[in-house]
Amino acid sequence: MISLTSHPPRRESRSFLPWLAMPALVVFVGFAVIPLVGVFALSFTTWDGIGAIQPSGLTSWRAVLSDPGLPHALGVTFLVMAVSWAVQTPLSILLGTFLAGRQRYRAVLGVVYFVPLMLSSAAIAIAYKALLDPNFGLGAGLKIPVLSQDWLGRPGLAFGVVVFIVSWQFIPFHSLIYQGGVQQIPKSLYEAAQMDGAGRIRQFFSITLPQLRYTIITSSTLMVVGSLTFFDLIFVLTEGGPGDATRVLALDMYKRGFQASLMGPASAIAVILVLVGLTLALLLRRLGGRDAGASQLEGA
Repeated sequence: MISLTSHPPRRESRSFLPWLAMPALVVFVGFAVIPLVGVFALSFTTWDGIGAIQPSGLTSWRAVLSDPGLPHALGVTFLVMAVSWAVQTPLSILLGTFLAGRQRYRAVLGVVYFVPLMLSSAAIAIAYKALLDPNFGLGAGLKIPVLSQDWLGRPGLAFGVVVFIVSWQFIPFHSLIYQGGVQQIPKSLYEAAQMDGAGRIRQFFSITLPQLRYTIITSSTLMVVGSLTFFDLIFVLTEGGPGDATRVLALDMYKRGFQASLMGPASAIAVILVLVGLTLALLLRRLGGRDAGASQLEGA
């Protein structure tokens, strides 16, 4: 005898699903929301980091916003962000597309390319600082005049070195993102393009790049927001010099808070960093859009 009774879906199991996110929510609130609220409150105080915290209203904010060093640090931060994005994005796309192949040697190269990301930024800065030393570095050892320049003593060269090292360290991570995006593109699109006589270059610009639109937005968001937190590498490499040429906003926050013992203005700069990061992330999300048709096609 066949039973015609149907079993309704278990609502109990579905109602339990939100509780699975509780541990992550607790960690996020404890290590992100509460510290951010504390920093925001601290920006309205006067504190040297040791003594008592004294409420001071908008004193710290007036000091920060009226300081001519803030626009300079903000400008350097945006310049590092823009130039590093312009360097990392095309190289990451090309490298990710190359590594998406099925050959074994490409998998080995993918592991080798990923090595810089596993190194400490401070260790990388120390190594490059030694290699670029004009007296005892790589150029002096190999007796190559081009490499024996004062790389960290000239503003333009120091800025270029920072962008180069940042790109060298983080291109592997973004290449991995693009590699996954390319591997999700339907093979039927390339097969149809080959039947129409399209070569690899035409396929790259007509199929690969359009299909990587949302991957580019995701990668760019990580690049932009991550560039706001560059501190350890620049601090060890140049300490913001020469002449504040590499003094980004995160480094400015550190120098105000821990070197000048001005925790109120440093907290105000931290709030500015958060607001700038949120604004840029929302703009990139809005720029990317997301229509249902393209969303379903990508990664099909």
